Amino acid sequence: MNKVFFLFFILVALTSCDIKRKDKIADDQSKALEQATKDTTTVQIIDSSYNFGKVTDGELVEYNYRFKNTGNKPLVVVDANASCGCTVPERPDKPILPGEIGFIKIVFNSKGRAGETHKTITVHSNAKPDFPILELRGDVLEKKQ
Repeated sequence: MNKVFFLFFILVALTSCDIKRKDKIADDQSKALEQATKDTTTVQIIDSSYNFGKVTDGELVEYNYRFKNTGNKPLVVVDANASCGCTVPERPDKPILPGEIGFIKIVFNSKGRAGETHKTITVHSNAKPDFPILELRGDVLEKKQ
């Protein structure tokens, strides 16, 4: 019985150490994010809207919205969210240095989306003024059977 209790105690102790480590990592990331957003910069949007024309139901549409860091601090894209789960945005992993061009890549899955399409992408960053809403438009044609 003592051996079982001892093993249980060791397991609980090891698990709790891992939780503290994960909390510290999350806290460190939060502090880094907070610091990055304090140092604001400016951004020039090169592509704010994309019309993909006509695609057939089930096709994937990929596009890279371009933007340029026009400020004097690194531009940190914190998050990018789409108005629908059928559109998946990818933000840059690293800060965009002053003068550099960055990309927000999106993939739109047209499966089951026949008709006129209008999706929006919201970007959160340390740019002031904020990123404008990015737009994706086009027509999804029904698949011919």
